[in-house]
Amino acid sequence: MALADYLPIAIMFGLAMLFAGVALILSRLIAPHNPTPEKLEPYECGIVPLQDPVQRFPVKFYLVAMLFVIFDIEIVFLFAWAVRFETLGWPGVAAVGIFTLLLLETLVYAWRRGALDWNIPRRERYRPVVAPELEEAA
Repeated sequence: MALADYLPIAIMFGLAMLFAGVALILSRLIAPHNPTPEKLEPYECGIVPLQDPVQRFPVKFYLVAMLFVIFDIEIVFLFAWAVRFETLGWPGVAAVGIFTLLLLETLVYAWRRGALDWNIPRRERYRPVVAPELEEAA
């Protein structure tokens, strides 16, 4: 394909960006600006919060999100491979097999490290350690 074949796509992308920019600018210029105390209060589920949250999002939340992105990229790779399956032949099957094995190894590693376990008291490293002499006395 020549570079000229991409010209319609570039024009459409430019028009989309132009439309988005004009829409944002016009909405900023036309919209009324009359903030009231009710409008400035935070809104969540219809209930006005009476206090600040006690804790922030746990790191586990972000870890699971990153794992999701990794496995989502795998799906994109597998889709592209499935579209060109017949032209790639056995080398393509081998490449996808190696890629999938490495991804499964990553999943097993994350699983064993407890990245997918949200039940903290059940984790081995958070259980209290009791000395053997104290166990016999009990």
